[in-house]
Amino acid sequence: MFYRPEDGHGLPHNPFLAIVAPRPIGWISTRSAAGDNLAPFSFFNAVASSPPQVMFAGDRLDSVSNAAETGVFAVSVVEETSLAAMNQTSARLPRGEDEFAHAGIAKAECVTIDCPRVAGAPATLECRVMQVIPLRGEGNALVLGEVTGVHIRDDALSGGRLDVLRYRPAARLGYHDYTVVTALREMQRPK
Repeated sequence: MFYRPEDGHGLPHNPFLAIVAPRPIGWISTRSAAGDNLAPFSFFNAVASSPPQVMFAGDRLDSVSNAAETGVFAVSVVEETSLAAMNQTSARLPRGEDEFAHAGIAKAECVTIDCPRVAGAPATLECRVMQVIPLRGEGNALVLGEVTGVHIRDDALSGGRLDVLRYRPAARLGYHDYTVVTALREMQRPK
């Protein structure tokens, strides 16, 4: 099969959303004058390590708008036990309605930025917005942020390393499908 995106794919579901998979889920929290916001983004990733930088992209709903307005956002890792709560925060609630409260998620304050975070997350990155880049398509934007603080839950560490098998991070596969990390394979890079 071959198709040009502008011509359509002819399938019942968009295959592009499942091709780039698995995609990590960035649970993006923001704050505005209207209140606190929490939403999952599977168009999220780390983009540089020194200094650490991340990105998330989506349409200009509360998360993108709040990050652009305030200059900050936090990214919490979604673990397997939080999948149902994460899904609840994807609801399109009226502006100003708190997704933390809607989904029954405890929040905590960040340290380096004025923003809430998911209190029980295995890890959270506090970020300052570096750039908001408009993308093609109705309201799409890419938000780039520099990490200014890192929270790691103590039980997510083992032997001085982040142990993903202890909390099993979730990822998006496309459509309505998700997966969790259940196995590791270590490989040394060639010199």
